[in-house]
Amino acid sequence: MVLSTSSVYPESTAAGFSLARELGYDGIEVMVGVDPASADVDAVERLSEYHEVPVCAVHAPTLLVTQRVWGPDPWEKLDRAAMAAHQLGADVVVVHPPFRWQRSYASGFTDGLRRLEETTGLTFAVENMYPWRGPGGGEVRAYSPSWDCAALDVAHLTLDLSHAATARQASVQLVRDWGERLAHVHLTDGTNGATDEHLLPGQGDQDAAGVLAELVAMRYGGHVSLEVKTRGMSRAEREEALAASLAFTRQHLAEPAQSPTR
Repeated sequence: MVLSTSSVYPESTAAGFSLARELGYDGIEVMVGVDPASADVDAVERLSEYHEVPVCAVHAPTLLVTQRVWGPDPWEKLDRAAMAAHQLGADVVVVHPPFRWQRSYASGFTDGLRRLEETTGLTFAVENMYPWRGPGGGEVRAYSPSWDCAALDVAHLTLDLSHAATARQASVQLVRDWGERLAHVHLTDGTNGATDEHLLPGQGDQDAAGVLAELVAMRYGGHVSLEVKTRGMSRAEREEALAASLAFTRQHLAEPAQSPTR
């Protein structure tokens, strides 16, 4: 079980490593851009060595709020994410689909990811997103060609349960539909609302326990990374939430897989 450094925000990347070590997480997913240290690969490497917590995944700064991290060129971001992953020993780079205004990047996105995987030996896992909705409930086209990563001609996908909830999809069904394309999981939860909630697993209606059972049944070999919102919690509350999420995940990953009803 991996802890995303975004799960400790507004605390720092350093706090993420410290809490991962203290609580017994197996590794870290670095959300590049959450703070200045996260974009300094040498600093992240020192944190990993000091706390003896490995970096398992690098989340490239392809979010709307990280558009200027590592420069404005999206391909440079992915190149630097690959270099960071190699330096840190990670095997997965998480990527968001292109925004619709990134026309050149979007037109070459799938071919470019294939080249990156071939040349770097890393897994570039494209994350499921969701349609942006206006005040009247109408959808706003924010991603190109689609917010639905499964519609893209890419080999590897990241499942985020909160994003699935916001898109009004069922995460268990996505696991079944994606099969071997599923390469990385952001474990969280949501309630099919208008906002991306990133609740603790089990607090929403995405059947996080069922998702974990499906992973066991399919002999999933990728990382499960906790990516939740703990903003507004005290340090003690944050530690309790992250510890409970770790226990929840290990419990359900350890349970014998049942033959799911399909």
